[in-house]
Amino acid sequence: MEPMKKIGVLFGMENTFPGALVERINGMGVRDVQAELVQVGAVRMDEPCPYAVILDRISHDIPFYRAWLKLAALGGTSVINNPFWWSADDKFFNYALANKVGVAVPRTVLLPHKEHPPGTTDRSMRNLHYPLDWDGIFGYVGFPAFLKPFDGGGWRDVYKVNTPEEFYRAYDQTRDLCMVLQRAVDFVEYFRCYVVGQERVYIMPYDPRLPFHERYVKQPPAYDPALLARVEQDARTLCQALGYDFNTVEFACEDGVPYAIDFMNPAPDADLHSVGPANFEWIVATMAELAVRRATGAGPRVDHRWDALLKG
Repeated sequence: MEPMKKIGVLFGMENTFPGALVERINGMGVRDVQAELVQVGAVRMDEPCPYAVILDRISHDIPFYRAWLKLAALGGTSVINNPFWWSADDKFFNYALANKVGVAVPRTVLLPHKEHPPGTTDRSMRNLHYPLDWDGIFGYVGFPAFLKPFDGGGWRDVYKVNTPEEFYRAYDQTRDLCMVLQRAVDFVEYFRCYVVGQERVYIMPYDPRLPFHERYVKQPPAYDPALLARVEQDARTLCQALGYDFNTVEFACEDGVPYAIDFMNPAPDADLHSVGPANFEWIVATMAELAVRRATGAGPRVDHRWDALLKG
C-alpha cells in the first residue's frame, strides 16, 4: 500500500484561496493524495517533513516559516515557490535578467541608500561615488519615473516623480531603503498574468490606477492578438528564467510594446473578492492540478542547490 502523499498549504491572513485549494485537491479524488492546511511547531534539524508538496503563501513575512521550508526542501519536499531562490531574489536583478532574456523592461537604475543602513557610517561607504551623477541618472531614465524599493511589494514606499525636484523630495523620505528609479510607461493596455508551473499563463486585463478592488477589468475591450501572444510568451519566459511555479507578471503596454514592470510576486493575490470569480476559479483549478502532479512525482524535480539555481 502506497503511503499517503500530503499537500500542505502554508498561509497567513488570507481566507478564500487556501481553503478552496484544499477542498479542490481533495475533491479530485486522487488515490493516496490528501491536502490540508499546514500545522507546524518547533522544528528539530533532523525532523522529516510530513508533506510531499507545500504551497508557500506567507514565508516572505515570517522567517521561521522560511527556515522550515528550506529544511523541508532539503528532505525532498516540493516547495512552491522554491524558498532558496525566493530568499535570494530582488526586483533589480529581475529587471536585469528580463533585459538579458529579451523581455522589454523600462530603463532602470539602482540607487544607494539615502540613509546609512543600521550599524554603518560614512566610513562604511568609502567605495561609493559621491556625489552621484544625478544629471546622468535622470538623462538615462527620463521623467516621469517611479522610485520604488529594489525588493519591495504591495506598492509600499512607491513614488511617482515628474521632475528632479520631486525626485529629491521623494528620495529624502526613503530612509535606509535601497531603491530603484525606473522610467514610467505611458501605457494604454495593462495586463496582470498568473503563471503556474512556468507554463500555464492566464492573462487578466488590469488597471493599477483604479481602487484596489476595482483593478481587474470586468469588461475588457478587444486586444490585438499579436500583443496578447507576446505577453503570454514573455510571461512564460520570465518565470522559466526565474524558476517560479506560481507568480504574477505585470505588463504596461506603450506603442504596442509590453514592458514587464512587476514580476517578483511569488505569493500573488488570489483572493476571491479582489480577483473576481472567474480568475479565482482558474487559479484554484490550475494550482490544484500542479500540486497533485508534484505530489505524484509527475514533472521535473526541482534542484535546490545554490549553484544549480544560478547556472540554470
